[in-house]
Parts: sequence; structure tokens; C-alpha cells
Amino acid sequence: MSLQVDIMTAMKAAMKDKDQTALAALRAVKSEILLAQTASGTKEDLSKDDEIKILSKLVKQRKDSATIFLDQNRTDLAEPELAQAKIISQFLPEQLDEVAITEVVVKTIADLGASGMKDMGKVMGIVNKQLAGKADGKTISTIVKTQLML
Repeated sequence: MSLQVDIMTAMKAAMKDKDQTALAALRAVKSEILLAQTASGTKEDLSKDDEIKILSKLVKQRKDSATIFLDQNRTDLAEPELAQAKIISQFLPEQLDEVAITEVVVKTIADLGASGMKDMGKVMGIVNKQLAGKADGKTISTIVKTQLML
């Protein structure tokens, strides 16, 4: 089942439940999917990787906004952002913990023979492809830096 069908089903449930936060988050996802489809000039379904990128981007935007709001002591604005991020995250693959991410990073470094920060770009590129949607880019970057400095 495609992501669009899942989103529409969840939107209908949110409308029935009168859940405005969920509805706003799901409408944002639907809007981004439609924009991505029309940007390519076709009405074809997006690939699973493209869908994951869109969802990850939306979750990251909301978390970043919430962080800014919390820095300004605006919890009234941060809470809906975090709630929307949680709703959108339901459609992402299960997130990996730092131990699992570290295992992938260490294996990739060994496979590439990477030795130092000059190889960070190569390692990041491969690890990001492997863990697309399963881990936050910031977490991956931190772990890669730590492993390359060892």
C-alpha cells in the first residue's frame, strides 16, 4: 500500500475524531507528496526512498521549529510542533538506536578503509543511503566524526 493511501486513511480517521493536530500534520504530508509529484511533471507514485525523504524532512522541520520555540520559552507553540512530528514519524521506518548506527558506521569505515576526517564525506554518503529514514542525519554525523577520530 502506498504512502498516499495510508495518509488518506489516517486523514479520514483524524477528521472523524476531530483531531486538528493530526489533521494539520497529515495535510502537510499530503501537500509535500503532491508537490514532489508535480515537480517531476508526472502523476506517478513516488519511490519509497522519496517518500521517506519527504517524511524525514517534515519531521526535522517540526523538531527544529519546536527547538526554536522552546529556546524562546514558547511551549504553547512548541507542543503542537512536537505532536505533529510524532504523528508524521508513525509513517517512517522504525528508528535505529545509537548502537545499531555505530555498527553500520564502523563496518562502512572498515569497508572503505577510511582513515580520518578527509573521508567523512564518503562515509556519510554511504551510511546515509543505508540508513535513510531509519536514523537522523545529525546523529549519524556525530557518530561518524567520533569513529573517524579514533
